[in-house]
Amino acid sequence: MSRPRRRSERERASPAMQGGRGLRRLRRRRERRGVALVMVLGAITVLTVFLTELQEETSTELSAALADRDALRAEYYAKSAVNLSRMLIASEPSVSTAIGPMLAIVGIRGKFQVPVWKFTDMFLGPFNAQLAEGGAAPPPEAAGEGSATGKNLGLTGGGRFELKIVDEDSKINVNRAADDVGGISDQIAIGNQLLSLMSDAQYNALFEERDGDGQFSDRATICSALIDWADPGDQTFACDATPNAPSSTGAEDSFYQTVGLPYQRKNAPYDSVDELRLIRGMNDDFWATFVDPDPSNPDKRVLTVWGNRRQKVNVSSANALTLLRLTCTADFVDIATTPLCTDVNQQTAFLTVASLVQSMTGGLLFPTPRDYVDAMTQRAGSSLGGMLGQQFKAMGVEAVTFRPNVTRSLGNRTNFLSIYADGVVPGNKRETRVRVHAVVDLTGATPLSQSGSGGSGGSGGSGGEGGNGGGSSSAPATPETYEQQVRSNPAGTIIYYRID
Repeated sequence: MSRPRRRSERERASPAMQGGRGLRRLRRRRERRGVALVMVLGAITVLTVFLTELQEETSTELSAALADRDALRAEYYAKSAVNLSRMLIASEPSVSTAIGPMLAIVGIRGKFQVPVWKFTDMFLGPFNAQLAEGGAAPPPEAAGEGSATGKNLGLTGGGRFELKIVDEDSKINVNRAADDVGGISDQIAIGNQLLSLMSDAQYNALFEERDGDGQFSDRATICSALIDWADPGDQTFACDATPNAPSSTGAEDSFYQTVGLPYQRKNAPYDSVDELRLIRGMNDDFWATFVDPDPSNPDKRVLTVWGNRRQKVNVSSANALTLLRLTCTADFVDIATTPLCTDVNQQTAFLTVASLVQSMTGGLLFPTPRDYVDAMTQRAGSSLGGMLGQQFKAMGVEAVTFRPNVTRSLGNRTNFLSIYADGVVPGNKRETRVRVHAVVDLTGATPLSQSGSGGSGGSGGSGGEGGNGGGSSSAPATPETYEQQVRSNPAGTIIYYRID
């Protein structure tokens, strides 16, 4: 028989002792239970935060990259519109020559400039159409039958451009005050035009409140400030439409430094329209009333700083308000005895008829200065001016008696044009817009029909090489000849360029 196994110390321990040890082991296991779960949850939290930040950062960078891409595309859409506009402007002499005989049939005679830039939708619409995939031509209903067979005649990527070309010579040019040739006569002329612009009693409230500088400025004060900023002298100009009024009232003061502004009078020409905001009294209300009533429609802007300082106001494309203020200028009429300048009802009738005619003719009103004079004096005749004069008479507008030689201050030709080109790229939740504002000077521009011949040279004749052109290639280049060659560009010379 086998001998019984001896029990160990653990086995010989009492049941109570064995139970206590088990409880302690069980308690230790219970205390460690859930640690893995906590670690897993912590790791998931950290990963979630990391991924959220990574996703947000990636989305931000992607959105920024898309915005930069769309902004670049919109910028080049706008630049393309500027180049197309210059091409259209260069074609104006050829168009005017071609349709001159047709205009003579309807009574428009003399040298007349056809404003082709007012019909950009018609001429440049095919270039703004959307190309299908692969660069296919736009459909006929979008760009016209004539462009349906064109190649790459449009834009890709869903973008477009919006274009507006504005005649700067049809506005009141405050830079005439900086003219050294005309001297005080030009300053008086622009001063009278500014006073006429602000003369209506309905604007009294604008001059009875504090301006943007916290000061009180009346009409004459703001008019003088506009002229003193640009004139080269150091005498304060006195805006006063009464006859034989003094033109100066002593040395210019230090107003801008007195009110704490970090600049002083420039005594040099304005560089841009935005520079007018620096003038004393030029608050937002004054700006919206007299400078730029509708920023979305630059045609309604009344003042400008671009143009030949000796350039006559272009009555063929000036808006109705500018023509009214031009008519009621002390240089043109005796304001006190001219009913149109004092009767609000007659002014309303004039603006109504003029705006209606301009809307029907694409912006044209008086083809020549003689038509303007005939219409305002209501001289009977078969010309367009004579017919408009009868319309004014029927609406209760009395005839105007002009001072002698008023036509010397009027013109019907444009040499300075502003091109407002907006490049537009639509997106999912936003639309990217970039505006290019370019001002083109057509002074001395050679017509396309002559740009290929010798003599004046320029970029139109020999692809821009050399620049001397014609038979004068051996002549030494001087600043004067270089300027003449640059200005001979049929598309004009860009004198102002801004990208917003």
